[in-house]
Amino acid sequence: MRIAMIGTRGVPARYGGFETAVEEIGRRLADAGHEVTVYCRGERHPDRTYLGMRLVHLPAVKKKVAETLSHTALSVTHAAGRRVAGRGPDAALVFNAANAPLLPVLRAMRVPVATHVDGLEWKRTKWSGSGRRYYLAVERLAVRWSDALIADAIGIRDYYREKFGAESVFIPYGATILDGADTGKLAEAGYEPGGFHLVVARFEPENHVHLAVEGYRRSAARKPLVVVGSAPYADEYTARVRELAGDDPRITFLGGVWDQDLLDSLYAGALTYVHGHSVGGTNPSLLRAMGAGASVLAYDVNFNREVLGEDAGRFFGDPAALARELEAAEADPGHAADRGEEARKRAAERYVWDDIARDYERLCEDLAERRLTRRTVRPKP
Repeated sequence: MRIAMIGTRGVPARYGGFETAVEEIGRRLADAGHEVTVYCRGERHPDRTYLGMRLVHLPAVKKKVAETLSHTALSVTHAAGRRVAGRGPDAALVFNAANAPLLPVLRAMRVPVATHVDGLEWKRTKWSGSGRRYYLAVERLAVRWSDALIADAIGIRDYYREKFGAESVFIPYGATILDGADTGKLAEAGYEPGGFHLVVARFEPENHVHLAVEGYRRSAARKPLVVVGSAPYADEYTARVRELAGDDPRITFLGGVWDQDLLDSLYAGALTYVHGHSVGGTNPSLLRAMGAGASVLAYDVNFNREVLGEDAGRFFGDPAALARELEAAEADPGHAADRGEEARKRAAERYVWDDIARDYERLCEDLAERRLTRRTVRPKP
């Protein structure tokens, strides 16, 4: 079966959750004998294939409001052209509901499509009134023009069911299970296991990096706070976070860390991992931390409680609550470590990439065999 994966920055995964999912799922589909094509933008991989996946690099308009959609427009045109030539996909996986306006191109070429709708993008602060209205509109279009919807969290599935009367295929992300920190990598970076608190996030308001920094500054924590992350088009928010940090010598900003081994060692070596994400579904960074056995302090929203359950993490909603949790972890690091082990166990049982790839394989087979019905929007009462 020929499968196209469209709408992300592509592979190798260097940016976010979508890219990680494409790499982990795509490589397993390729190993299972499927012909997988991944549409990529940005830094070009030197080879035409990667981990068994065929790569197609296409340009994009380098503006926040146009980058994703412009690249997807070229991608679906390319896929449709291959379909006309008899070499196109039997099924397409489109990531991000923002790409929904382009789904009719695939439908016109009779390419069945499943859309991974992601989180509640319209809640992200980076989008102005017009951007927010756009994301609200494309949710409806994704429901109307997709043969299937993919929700990576129960909360997202429930949202589409309640708002549109549309059912989704629930497939979460997977977690990489790590045995422990690479002490050599940590030492090179200037850290030791259990000797720091960690934040890993794109610098966007709904990821609450500012709250993590403010909560830490309010605390009497002695161990440093290490902040990993950045974001394109986020200069104003980045400046706000750095202003909150002030000249506190306990806080270090590492920027983006693209060395996955080092990043994994930071997850595994942290005394706590502070997770502020609030509008996505099942967050890949949270799963990475859980798989590394990190003791998680998570922003209190339904998505994070769904992933962590009641025993694999602690929750906060404001700087004062976070400050208390940080101090408690330093006062009783053994208890924090026990929570980390509970998180690792939960990740190993519930978020397995091999299982997730098989779910995607079954979904693509259903799409190709036309066993899924086209979705329609429920009329408003």
